[in-house]
Amino acid sequence: MVSTPNPLPSTPESLLPIVLAAMERTPDARLRRLMASLTTHLHAFVLENAVTEAEWERAVGFLVGIGQATGETKNEVILASDLLGVSTLVALLNHPGADGGHSEAALLGPFWRADAPVCEPGANIARGDTPGMALEVSGTVFGRDGPLAGATVDVWQASPVGLYENQDERQPEMNLRGRFRTDAEGCYRLRTVHPAGYPVPTDGPCGELLRAQRRHPYRPAHLHFMVSAPGYQVHVTQVFPAGAEHLDSDPVFGATTALVVPVEPARADAAARLRRDFRLTPGEAVFPHPPIP
Repeated sequence: MVSTPNPLPSTPESLLPIVLAAMERTPDARLRRLMASLTTHLHAFVLENAVTEAEWERAVGFLVGIGQATGETKNEVILASDLLGVSTLVALLNHPGADGGHSEAALLGPFWRADAPVCEPGANIARGDTPGMALEVSGTVFGRDGPLAGATVDVWQASPVGLYENQDERQPEMNLRGRFRTDAEGCYRLRTVHPAGYPVPTDGPCGELLRAQRRHPYRPAHLHFMVSAPGYQVHVTQVFPAGAEHLDSDPVFGATTALVVPVEPARADAAARLRRDFRLTPGEAVFPHPPIP
């Protein structure tokens, strides 16, 4: 029996069915679906915009460039995903808010470090001579049955000059980082200094893209949290003090409605205060580091 030869493309529109047919033998059903969908959208994009060969070469050069610019201290590929809003979109899609509310998930970011110091309740994570306005942070972690005792609250932030300690050799080791355990009422509390905003890296292809789009690189000031407990999904989020500069133009689109928190101003006898509660979702506990003993 003579097999029927595969058709050959004759027009731009005739190419997609042939490409999709070549992918149909992919045994992994999810991979088959994702690649077919991605390919369909890519072909539609090229046709809709009548992409030129010069534009295609520029796009390929961008992809090569973000790969070459990625190393131990910077992930330009993740940054590209961030700047296109894809990273935040995936986080919002996969971590919907409780009872249909706004999602409280956010990006982990590139500056988290494992094994941050375990701190006593109320400890100050600003070490050494870290300058800045004092800030008290507190809240309650809730589980399925109410306040959750023994949860781990991992917090980290940039300094008032806009640098994380693993970017800045002038800061003490593990500065502005700490892990806290919630008490019997599910509460945590810590002291720190007001964080500062900072620019995303602009020395690679992503920086060129920002400049071409007339976009600034400055992220609004924020605190990072990773909250975990056995029997619950790890909750990764960021908290943005209300009134922070660039809240409405975060280049990675991480400042969402649910993550902006009011700050109680400082008084003569007390530091400024920020309160943030967290609600954990039951599920598999995949710890990036062991829980506090």
